[in-house]
Amino acid sequence: MTEYLKAGTVFFLLCLSSLNVQADGIVVDKVYHPYVDALENELEYRTVIQDAQEGLQTPAEIHQFSIGTSIGSKLFAEFYAIGTKNRQNNFHLGAWEAELKWQLTEQGEYFADWGLFFEYENEVELDKNEITVGILTEKEFGRFSGTANLMLINEWGEDIVNEYETVLATQIRYRHSQAFEPAIEFYAGQNTRGIGPVIQGNISVSLRKTLHWETGVIFGLGNASPNSSYRFLIEYEF
Repeated sequence: MTEYLKAGTVFFLLCLSSLNVQADGIVVDKVYHPYVDALENELEYRTVIQDAQEGLQTPAEIHQFSIGTSIGSKLFAEFYAIGTKNRQNNFHLGAWEAELKWQLTEQGEYFADWGLFFEYENEVELDKNEITVGILTEKEFGRFSGTANLMLINEWGEDIVNEYETVLATQIRYRHSQAFEPAIEFYAGQNTRGIGPVIQGNISVSLRKTLHWETGVIFGLGNASPNSSYRFLIEYEF
């Protein structure tokens, strides 16, 4: 019972800390953990399917495919191709992006584990650029793990309003087994507040080769948020 109380308290505090954050577009995506596995390579596919939001032209679907690799024991670099499907059911390659994750502390070294996140995104057909800098943190409570991502985003270009934004994503995960870990996630941005269940797990393929999967649905909080956002992710780690 103590573990449940601790996990619930941390999740509540993380939600409270999000009340003033703002960001445009689709906020529901992925919660990043602050860890880097040395000598790891990764292929990843993930998608988000979201209900329409009144007054906004957010995509109906976003599909992302990436290839990544660790750089030493502290850095992980990843390159993405991003495709979108609009409300008229037209699909096109929308953007590319480069990410870098930097693990700052060893797991268990301090009260919480910390990392930094950097991302550059460029639209293919529009003069639109985006740079993101984020803080990643995670804390274990027995068989529970609490994770939070706080991202600062700068957008600029001829086809977008130049502005700064923030996004918060949080997760409370119960490590039931390697193959099955249920979680609750909360996302906050200018046009989205959402919370919902996610399940994830790892399937060992062979030595140092693993399939990681995640799927869930995030339900909107308030009239401005989409009613539901479905997300799916699969990674091949080798």
